[in-house]
Amino acid sequence: MSASEIESVRASLPEQDCYHCGLPVPPDTHHYVTIDGASRRMCCVGCEAVAESIVANGLTDYYRHRDAMPEPQKEALPAELQELGLFDHPDFQKTFVQPIGEHEREAALILEGITCAACVWLNEQHVARQPGVSLVEVNYATRRARVRWDERRVKLSEILSAIQAIGYRAYPYDAERSEQIGKRERRSMLWRVFVAGFGMMQVMMYAFPAYIAPEGDLAPDIEQLMRWASLLLTLPVVLYSAAPFFQRALRDLKLRRLGMDVPVALGAGSAFAASLWATLVGGGEVYFDSVTMFVFFLLCGRYLEMVARQKAVRGVEELGKVLPAFAERLPGWPAPDGERVPVSQLVPGNFVRVRPGEVMPADGVVVDGRSEANEALLTGESLPVPKFAGSPVTGGSINISSPLTVRVEQVGDSTRLAAIRRLMERGASEKPRLAQQSDRVAVVFIVALLVLAFATGLAWYFIEPGRALWVFVSVLVVACPCALSLATPTALTVATDALARIGVLVTRGHAIETLGRANHFVFDKTGTLTRGRMSLEEVLPLGELGEAELRVLAAALERDSEHPVAEALRRVGGDDVLPAVDEVIAQTGQGIAGRIDGVRHAIGRPAYVAAQLDLLEPARCAEFEARGGSVIALGRTGEWLGLFRLADVPREEAAQLTTKLLAEKVRMTVLSGDSPGAVDAVAQGLGIDDAHGGLTPQGKQQFLARLQRAPGAVVAMVGDGVNDAPVLAQAHVSVAMGGGTELARNEADIVLLSENLAGLGRGLDLSRRTLRIIRQNLWWSFAYNFTSVPLAMAGLVTPWMAGIGMAGSSLLVVLNALRLQRQPQSGVR
Repeated sequence: MSASEIESVRASLPEQDCYHCGLPVPPDTHHYVTIDGASRRMCCVGCEAVAESIVANGLTDYYRHRDAMPEPQKEALPAELQELGLFDHPDFQKTFVQPIGEHEREAALILEGITCAACVWLNEQHVARQPGVSLVEVNYATRRARVRWDERRVKLSEILSAIQAIGYRAYPYDAERSEQIGKRERRSMLWRVFVAGFGMMQVMMYAFPAYIAPEGDLAPDIEQLMRWASLLLTLPVVLYSAAPFFQRALRDLKLRRLGMDVPVALGAGSAFAASLWATLVGGGEVYFDSVTMFVFFLLCGRYLEMVARQKAVRGVEELGKVLPAFAERLPGWPAPDGERVPVSQLVPGNFVRVRPGEVMPADGVVVDGRSEANEALLTGESLPVPKFAGSPVTGGSINISSPLTVRVEQVGDSTRLAAIRRLMERGASEKPRLAQQSDRVAVVFIVALLVLAFATGLAWYFIEPGRALWVFVSVLVVACPCALSLATPTALTVATDALARIGVLVTRGHAIETLGRANHFVFDKTGTLTRGRMSLEEVLPLGELGEAELRVLAAALERDSEHPVAEALRRVGGDDVLPAVDEVIAQTGQGIAGRIDGVRHAIGRPAYVAAQLDLLEPARCAEFEARGGSVIALGRTGEWLGLFRLADVPREEAAQLTTKLLAEKVRMTVLSGDSPGAVDAVAQGLGIDDAHGGLTPQGKQQFLARLQRAPGAVVAMVGDGVNDAPVLAQAHVSVAMGGGTELARNEADIVLLSENLAGLGRGLDLSRRTLRIIRQNLWWSFAYNFTSVPLAMAGLVTPWMAGIGMAGSSLLVVLNALRLQRQPQSGVR
């Protein structure tokens, strides 16, 4: 039987479950692996790669001896295979590993078991010490990690093993996995809270008679019986509910590091040990009620903090689930018949039908139909966007009113949604300076806390030995700096989500902090303060060629440029067949030169063209510039051919933004490569006094550097074009328009997805609110610790009261950060 006949037989078989993971096999998916002499069907390339590795490594017995399918698909593998480096398989790495250089790779991971900033610090320090690892960053709020390594020196499986060796688990990041881990964490924590709460109530019932009975009224044997009953009820609380505290504390001590759980475990453990000894010997004080209450209140606080944190990051994860799993492909368009296929099988050039209420499966162009699309999740713009033949559509937006036929142009990692996700992942994985400072302070605080607690306990041992233990426990618990470690990262995570919802995408860790402190805004003109869709106002022939011929030559030279001026000149070329251009040389922000029919031509700024062709600037250039707009010159060897005057209009919301910044005493500057006259006209119309035109990208960069040298200056740059990339990288914080070039968006710290400057005004307000929230959280954390510690040292705070205080302070900073989810009432609309 031939290979085609075998494939035909396979395709005719009924749909079945994946032999490897047990999940349903999508239709029209053809992945097979030969296992025990039989061809077994797989649901995806990942399972196919894993199954092939199992067979190749002689581990087929795994399939013979397993008695159930595991729940998560990626865990459907034997332990032996994990040790052999499953995660090093190229097919398995496709979805979460990106090549950085020839041998460098970068993976997006999610960590399970992170509970505090010290856990983040521990993972970063431990993984960074592995040979070949050049970068590791863990975001506390999202539990996401970015790891970069040299694949010649270390394998990804070895990095994951190093993480597992210190008590954590790392998985390839995806939104579904993140949600599964979140649900598992919540379920596990709820059970621990329930056991602790039940134990606390029962122990309090046995402790209550000892509190209210007068001296001598409670018989010794009854009192001892109640102690034994309290011990039995406290054991599940300590061994199960409080187990994570002890496990993480033991791990930290083994690694000679101090985390947030060390003082908690030390306090609870010492109180339980003393109570156990008192029960065994039948004398002394017992603290079973305090231990159970402390564990219960602390777990309640951490559970509420976990729920609040997961709610804060859920909005960031939504982009990972927005695309549909299937699409209706039209193989014979304009024939109406369609077929349901996985979105992963779409390729550029396919036609798909998107019905009302469905999500666009990929980037493309409408070829038939008229409707409206909701792009709020991608751009923050709540109003529907009209769509008709010729309109671009973005994967992830929602078709609202009528069916559309769309020609697919970008799929997979090439779509705008994928680019947005990559930028969001970069921003989420980078640690801001404020968070780094908080982590360092928290570690120092723990050391000071332990010294203070031991000194206090020793002092009380000589003052009143009977109270020394619980005073020692109270100081340990009440001063634990959990609130301090949560103050900054939680606020920044909530702010990042809130900004994304209004179309302001944060792509660098420091962006929110720096934008909130910015006191000088520098704007590009074309495409930023103006619409960037320039139109040709006038053509002035300077030689023997007519206007129509000049238009064709200009369109040919600008054929591959992304600049808005180039786009305008391409449009005026009409439907004529453009001549071929050879030896093309482009100078960013200046112009383009090349050979047409063997003759050297150049187009761009008059000074650039004159330099390229060894000509003097045309005499009528100044007269032409005086009419306003941008002037573009066209010439060829030995002669000038013509001048083009193009005009652009300011964005409607630009004046509102500049008015807002002027009212707040924020300085503004316009830097542009366009003619000084055109730049001055736009700047004056927007109320900006400081405007400079005719600048090269290097000139912009040097000008910005001079601004940054001013005392106290925090400079924000707003641009969109490829010629803005160097100056965007130079600025303290940079903002790129969402419709700008890919290079500008990659260099920017913030991207305005909606291309609406109103978002920048609202983002500025929200960034300033975030800094205020962080300051409030830090002040509260320090005020709480500096107030509660002396009270605990004086013996005025019991262990269970300390547990309430510690949990309450952590919860308070999280709830305060969640206030950022409310949209700001001020700012540009």
